Amino acid sequence: MTADPTAVVRLQRTIPAPPAEVYRAWLEPELLRRWLAPASFTVTRVEVDERVGGAHRTWQAGSDGDMGGFDCELLELLPNQRIVFRWGFVGPERVVDPAHESRLTITLRDAPDNATELTLVHERLDAVNAAMPGMAENTAHGWAQALDKLVAAVGLPA
Repeated sequence: MTADPTAVVRLQRTIPAPPAEVYRAWLEPELLRRWLAPASFTVTRVEVDERVGGAHRTWQAGSDGDMGGFDCELLELLPNQRIVFRWGFVGPERVVDPAHESRLTITLRDAPDNATELTLVHERLDAVNAAMPGMAENTAHGWAQALDKLVAAVGLPA
């Protein structure tokens, strides 16, 4: 049996801010509200318990109202370098389902001009794809749009 190649999303982006600022953008609720949603969605609420084992929850809304969001756990925090999440997709009812869980790894590296090279790897999407066909493809598009918003959120002059 071969692994489903669509069950992993890998994206890289150069962010015009130093790694410390980009790292904080993944953990500060006020910053997360500005960017952690695809282009057509807004973030309505964020909860972050910034510790290994802590919760990282996001609520999103679209033009039709509450669309759900994410109910995640912080698995690894290496300041200014790496964050690993148990990533859980949840609908408007906020039901946590192991079939909707995956793993998200964010790696940050210094880049020229005080910028950050961000690498996003969202894996273990096999079960999510089985439960919600096409979700990995949608996840790739959603992350690309969210990362565009991240660039705008942290790339602003101080």
